[in-house]
Amino acid sequence: MLQVDGPDGPRDVRLTSPDKVVFGELGMTKREVVEYYVAVGEPMAAALRDRPTNLKRFNSGVDGEPFFVKRVPKGAPDWVRTCTVTFPSGRTAESVSITEPATIAWAANLNTLDFHPWPVRCADTDHPDELRIDLDPQPGTDFGDAVVVAQTLREVLTEAGLTGWAKTSGGRGVHVACPIRPEWDFVEVRHAVIALARRVCRRIPELATVDWWKEERGERVFLDYNQAARDRTIASAWSVRGLPAATVSMPVTWDDLGEVDPAAFTLRTVPGLLERHGDPHAGAGEERGSCATALEWYAEDEAERGLGDLPYPPEYPKMPGEPLRVQPSRARRQD
Repeated sequence: MLQVDGPDGPRDVRLTSPDKVVFGELGMTKREVVEYYVAVGEPMAAALRDRPTNLKRFNSGVDGEPFFVKRVPKGAPDWVRTCTVTFPSGRTAESVSITEPATIAWAANLNTLDFHPWPVRCADTDHPDELRIDLDPQPGTDFGDAVVVAQTLREVLTEAGLTGWAKTSGGRGVHVACPIRPEWDFVEVRHAVIALARRVCRRIPELATVDWWKEERGERVFLDYNQAARDRTIASAWSVRGLPAATVSMPVTWDDLGEVDPAAFTLRTVPGLLERHGDPHAGAGEERGSCATALEWYAEDEAERGLGDLPYPPEYPKMPGEPLRVQPSRARRQD
């Protein structure tokens, strides 16, 4: 049993099978995973607070098949908070809401490695309070290329009146999140992301793309606008990733982004970095921006350039104004 401090006093969190090996190549055990999440519990709980959160569980360790849990698991302690989310299908579910470090430790004991929060708070799950952009390097590109794209994105965000906070993805990519006022729905926020991403691509077309179809992306960094769609999530800041190297999605400052090695942020190194340097994202969310300028850009792209919406992921219902979800090479063959 672990005791985890929280806003309502210490919680008792069960630790089962503590010697179970989770990261086989490194010999890391479940105890190490849970203790990691206790060590980063305060800043991680601040990043996740009151957000419905999907749990990516690895019951057989990182070498096994993971699965996402989008509903509160049975047997959850009564202090684990929940909130109702609505999926694109219209179905609803009670999702885990992270309110304190003990909730993170409890989920980690259920073999959760990746925590994937929605960009909303439980008080209003239909209006995001965070605009997120996932910079995903394609084959032939790497983290350094994603950093260059992220720096251009930062310039565009500033012009739109938005403040971005960067973190490593835990892999080769970069995630950028902008606190916004919860005044726009998922469709509008996604349109804002598309407009911002298109501006980036016009400035560095040789390095950045919004092409949904992989055959069109080339050796560029994909700005994944669909991570702004309802029920699409990215790993939280401080989240361990289910990868053999036990890397962490690490918040960084813009000054440090171009200097860091994402492989250096691991389950074993990050607690010490936090203790020495503090939370690079302390203060994030104190000021919230507006989507208004980005949505004006979206309207201009539509009116002046004939650029409308872009395809949604295949599991989504057909959306108003969406182009055909047909791979370009297949569409040419059908013609």
